[in-house]
Amino acid sequence: MKKVFLLSSTLLFLTLCLFITKWAESTPKPIPPTPTPTSVPSTSTPTLPPPVDRSIYKDGLVPEYQDILNKLPYASMYEVNFNIADDMYHITGNETVTYTNAEDIDLNEVELRLFPNILGGEMHVDNVTVNSEVVAPNYALNNSLLIVPLKNPLKPKENIKLSMDFSLSVPQTVDLNYGVQAYYDDVLALAHAYPMIAVYDDEGWNAEIPPQSGDVTYADMSFFIVTVEAPKGVTLVGSGREINRQNNGNRQTVKYEAGPVRDFYLAASPNYQVFTKESNGVTLRFYTRDQLRAGAESALDTAARAIEVYGKRYAPYPYTELDFVSTPTLALGIEYPGMIAITEWIIQPGQDYLEGTIAHEVGHQWFYNLVGNDQLDDPWLDESLTQFATLQYFTDEYGKAGSESFRQDIEGRWASIDNAKIPVGLPVKDYTAAQYSGIVYGRGGLFFEALRDEMGRENFDAFMKDYVKINSWDIATPEKFKSEAETDCRCNLTSLFENWIYP
Repeated sequence: MKKVFLLSSTLLFLTLCLFITKWAESTPKPIPPTPTPTSVPSTSTPTLPPPVDRSIYKDGLVPEYQDILNKLPYASMYEVNFNIADDMYHITGNETVTYTNAEDIDLNEVELRLFPNILGGEMHVDNVTVNSEVVAPNYALNNSLLIVPLKNPLKPKENIKLSMDFSLSVPQTVDLNYGVQAYYDDVLALAHAYPMIAVYDDEGWNAEIPPQSGDVTYADMSFFIVTVEAPKGVTLVGSGREINRQNNGNRQTVKYEAGPVRDFYLAASPNYQVFTKESNGVTLRFYTRDQLRAGAESALDTAARAIEVYGKRYAPYPYTELDFVSTPTLALGIEYPGMIAITEWIIQPGQDYLEGTIAHEVGHQWFYNLVGNDQLDDPWLDESLTQFATLQYFTDEYGKAGSESFRQDIEGRWASIDNAKIPVGLPVKDYTAAQYSGIVYGRGGLFFEALRDEMGRENFDAFMKDYVKINSWDIATPEKFKSEAETDCRCNLTSLFENWIYP
């Protein structure tokens, strides 16, 4: 598929990936048939997997969260190696991931996403093994789904080691999905560039081709050790914390730890300069061109204030670092765990969109990462909620004037589609591009004001803290959100949800 994005001046301040005016679908590649799942209930006695030494991740977490390292026994453990060629858009690598069956049924296969094959690039996988034994995988969803059959059913709480080699050709355009994965204008943006285990939920293995107007991934929490070899002349920026660096003639090797996180992101450019700010135990860095220093430093100031606002309202920020990188993305900003990509042009002097974009994307560190959700089926649980969080940022920072100003922008989104009472709780694929912007980023943001008024401000504020605490490091659902809100307010919210959320 190909899509052209035009950024409307009336909508830009609200951030993120919603500026689409036309697209055309290309003919999908032929794909092999998808095997029919044959999982059966297990009769074995569940046992926890043996303890894993996760001490390497401790320094990447603020003290309030370091105990989580002992509380995610089923989180996948990725070891990924990337070798970036001198041309910066050909990459080879390999991956070993320890996957634990956290379900209550046997699993006869494990499914992994190969996102480059639907993001304009191309990924090939070879030498797939399960516990060192070679297997022949199957493919589906335009070769973006790798299905690994298991010789013996994987019982609940048991784990396996999946290993594979891969090669990747990165697109040199930003035409698809806002350019989340591209080498363009001397910047390598490398999102979702490794085989990623899909989420197993009440639908089974949850995998689909994402619409162009929304986010791409839906992921569980995992732990990563990632080693990157690249040309020496580029600055590498990766999720998590850099733990080792070596120079090898005209090449460099950098190792990162990241976890628990929902994804691993990497950016690289020969033009990056880094600007740094320390704030309440968190190191904030912005990687961009030297001439954009003023915008980068302003962004870091906003980020520090946003972390403070959201920390008080919801929960502390979990990591010791938060990095920003400028990229040629067609979105204003795109969130990743502990990292945020910002389109370069809004960092220029005189732009009005930077503060709102930074505040919104920082909010996603709580709603998308810390508290996860199905971003394709339930986008309101991260995008609408983060719009409301951004409104709270402007309220806390600037009082009534700030609140009214940002609220007008949210209202403007909804007004752009004539205040249509389309449900907020639809999957991304059920909206047009204009509806997705107007409903999820407009009407959806206003829903949380209506919810606050229905619950009462004190109950609502307490609920938001409880919601984050209960669902941290996990995946929330609309049903859990409503149930937990009703528990906190001791009220029935069905009518409110029927008016705003439900189809």
